Amino acid sequence: MPNKYLSQDQALAKIQRYCVFQDRCHAEVRSKLIEWGVYGDTLEEILSTLISDNFLNEERFARSFARGKFRIKQWGRIRIVSELKSRRISEYCIRKALTEINEAEYQDTLLLLLQKKSAELQTLPPAEQKQKLLRFAQQRGFETNRIFDVFHTLFSHP
Repeated sequence: MPNKYLSQDQALAKIQRYCVFQDRCHAEVRSKLIEWGVYGDTLEEILSTLISDNFLNEERFARSFARGKFRIKQWGRIRIVSELKSRRISEYCIRKALTEINEAEYQDTLLLLLQKKSAELQTLPPAEQKQKLLRFAQQRGFETNRIFDVFHTLFSHP
């Protein structure tokens, strides 16, 4: 916001609307307030108010982030954890977030992703196909041992 001063009440109302739109982490809100020219004690007071009024909740943010990235973008746990860490989410909240991912659904998602990708790579030799599938699943954030477990399912049939 170019050179327009926001009072504490204006900034609070504006950031509350920002937080209501979707769950936010503390770092995003802090960054947005700084972008709006809110600093120091005013910024800290606003953050404190947002937390006490439950506009900001790191655990809720982490849980919804993990659910969304897994279900919508089909990310694996490694990528979700990495993204949460980059947003400075605590280890406790990250552990809680990972409980949102159902184990059977996780395995099925990986299998479906690899089946779909495998269909695209049918013309390649099996060794090259496996290498590309491994890289694809790792980029999505899935664990290598799980990928190899799914390979047994995909490539063991005659």
